[in-house]
Amino acid sequence: MDTFSSFAVVLTALAVLIFTLIFYIIIIKNIFVVGRRPSMNEKKLIYHPVVGTKLNQILNFNRIHDYATDLSLKYKTFRFPGLFRNEIYTADPAIVEYILKTNFQNYGKGWYNYNNLKDLLGDGIFTVDGDKWRHQRKISSYEFSTRILRDFSSVVFQKNAAKLAHMISKIATSNLSMDIQDLFMKSTLDSIFQVAFGIDLDSMCGSSEEGTSFANAFDDSSAMTLWRYVDISWMVKRSLNFGSEARLKKNIEVIDSFVYKLIHSKTEQISSSRDHSSMKKQDILSRFLDSNVTDPKYLRDIILNFVIAGKDTTATALSWFLYMLCKHPNIQEKVAQEVREAIKVKDNMTVEELAATVTEEALEKMQYLHAAITETLRLYPAVPVDAKICFSDDTLPDGFSVRKGDMVSYLPYAMGRMKFIWGDDAEDFRPERWLNDDGIFQSESPFKFTAFQAGPRICLGKEFAYRQMKIFSVILLGCFTFKLSDETKVVNYRTMINLHVDGGLHLRAFHNVRT
Repeated sequence: MDTFSSFAVVLTALAVLIFTLIFYIIIIKNIFVVGRRPSMNEKKLIYHPVVGTKLNQILNFNRIHDYATDLSLKYKTFRFPGLFRNEIYTADPAIVEYILKTNFQNYGKGWYNYNNLKDLLGDGIFTVDGDKWRHQRKISSYEFSTRILRDFSSVVFQKNAAKLAHMISKIATSNLSMDIQDLFMKSTLDSIFQVAFGIDLDSMCGSSEEGTSFANAFDDSSAMTLWRYVDISWMVKRSLNFGSEARLKKNIEVIDSFVYKLIHSKTEQISSSRDHSSMKKQDILSRFLDSNVTDPKYLRDIILNFVIAGKDTTATALSWFLYMLCKHPNIQEKVAQEVREAIKVKDNMTVEELAATVTEEALEKMQYLHAAITETLRLYPAVPVDAKICFSDDTLPDGFSVRKGDMVSYLPYAMGRMKFIWGDDAEDFRPERWLNDDGIFQSESPFKFTAFQAGPRICLGKEFAYRQMKIFSVILLGCFTFKLSDETKVVNYRTMINLHVDGGLHLRAFHNVRT
């Protein structure tokens, strides 16, 4: 090890030691503050119970969402004291509604979240507040409401789902196992790039080495970005270009090189068009360029936020969905039966013929499919934790106080497992909980089912995501029956911004119809 590396290791270790000592001092101080009665001259403020330190979060990092679930079962809302701020975590729907709607203006991404996320996501809609957020929200809201994008995206989803079905068919014929999450990641990446950039990346067939490098760099950057929330020395590492921060920097260079090349290509394509006004602007990038958003860095940030929203969330949700269907074969058969009846699947159908039957009207009939996907998202939300910063001192609905600068996070993963929210069968996979006596889907409060956020920041792509998941599900379940490759293997998540299946999801597929 060279002198610089040795110095960096020592400096990092020293920083960790100093911060750890400070954290324990803060804990002792907080325990005494919470435990004693205020004097007559003091404001009567009470704070949520302290349950640990950063060290506890680091030790439980690989099972962080289950760790938070265990704590939520005891406290509903709890906190970790920090050097500059408290970190408050909640599974209480009343508090979720308060921070996402009732007092929305007092809770946002703030500088702390922005600083953690900006290297990867920049000034995109998931990292900013104020005018930048409103501008992107306004344009995105319009785009997601247009029939042009709906129709264009549906065709893209059908095409890529059919391509995926052909690939699975070859694997099934060879009686081989496959990592379905990897296939979903490639297929949804192709879909979101076509919808976002108007470019056929074709990572599904492996024809784009650059696309594969981008996808791998993006996944690794997501994991290392989330690590910043528990690594108190990450800023030291970044300044020294050391360890995880050095790897993150290299990955972001790969991401930026790829995305800027695509933006430049699209800008040139639009500029060189003889009749700019008659160009068919179906993809999101073209429509942002058409609205006079021309700064390449800003476009890069906007598009990467669309990518993390449209690729990882859908691919992970579909992976967990098939995992749940494999664990509950009776439910898989019930969903498949509904699919067959809704689109009238015939034994001699080709994949393309089957895909062509997946219309809006057909999807509307599939109430049980919609319920099964929603039940999956209840237990395995694509975004398992979402953090806000408190902008001014406040008191939450449970009577406990929050200080300016504190981080308040709600926990979709933990909330899906709370019996006080969902009943004694909260941990059971039961799609029927979403259906009324007539078998019609009934939605729940978005402050209880938080997979798509709620209030002013509710996910604009919610219907977009459901459409993609349902189109893929219909085509795949119309063609195949799925089983886990190894029923005894424990399936867990990888701690990232999104809830990836750790190590992939290995399945076997069996033909239902000719593909």
